[in-house]
Amino acid sequence: IIAVAKEANVDAIHPGFGFLSENSEFAAQCESNGITFIGPKAFAIETMGSKIAARELMQAKDVPLVPGSDSAIDDALEALEYAKQIGFPVLVKASAGGGGKGMRRVDSAAAFVPAFDGAKREALSAFGNGDVFVEKFVVNPKHVEFQILADTHGNVIHLFERDCSVQRRHQKITEETPCATLLPETREKMGQVAKQAALAVDYVGAGTIEFLLDRNQDFYFLEMNTRLQVEHPITELITGIDLVRWQLRIANGEELTLKQE
Repeated sequence: IIAVAKEANVDAIHPGFGFLSENSEFAAQCESNGITFIGPKAFAIETMGSKIAARELMQAKDVPLVPGSDSAIDDALEALEYAKQIGFPVLVKASAGGGGKGMRRVDSAAAFVPAFDGAKREALSAFGNGDVFVEKFVVNPKHVEFQILADTHGNVIHLFERDCSVQRRHQKITEETPCATLLPETREKMGQVAKQAALAVDYVGAGTIEFLLDRNQDFYFLEMNTRLQVEHPITELITGIDLVRWQLRIANGEELTLKQE
């Protein structure tokens, strides 16, 4: 792609929302070849692409997290001890993963070791990285994500939430906005935290901060998608803002004219 772009004197590449949009090496190669990557810097993609690195950074910035191990745990018995400390049910999760691969819910100590080993094997096979960590399983949460836009001048806004709780095998099926169960004061807090998370990685362009929301309106940072998402049009419909146009304008060095209020 880089070779073709250079041959055609391309000055910018929009990576869509496929795998290249979250490939830090591709973003870095664009940069080193003088081509604008229409998306965040390679550092942001790499940091937020690792669930463990993202957790560490968010913890340092006081972003609320689901209780979980601070780093990858290699030994199944050590991981089991940690799972007993935080209490079952727990999730064993691949650090490099997404889409439910390398992820296992475990409800008891007896089922833990086979699930842990299975998650490691699947993570290694799917992502070439067998690192896994253990996290408390939040029972019956809502999965709520906030759309953010950030420019190269330090401005960041959120464009409200999408409720993507309807899933099959951890793949989203239906997205709805606004989230029917989100209280206005919780929306306000989550939006502020989403902006805080984006600023923490010096984010540029369109991105999504994902949260788990429990029955008490407590919420926890889950991960960041460092790209435009497939489901972005519902946000465009409620706000009247063309996210792709803004991606292009931001990549061109323009300042956000939109204010949060």
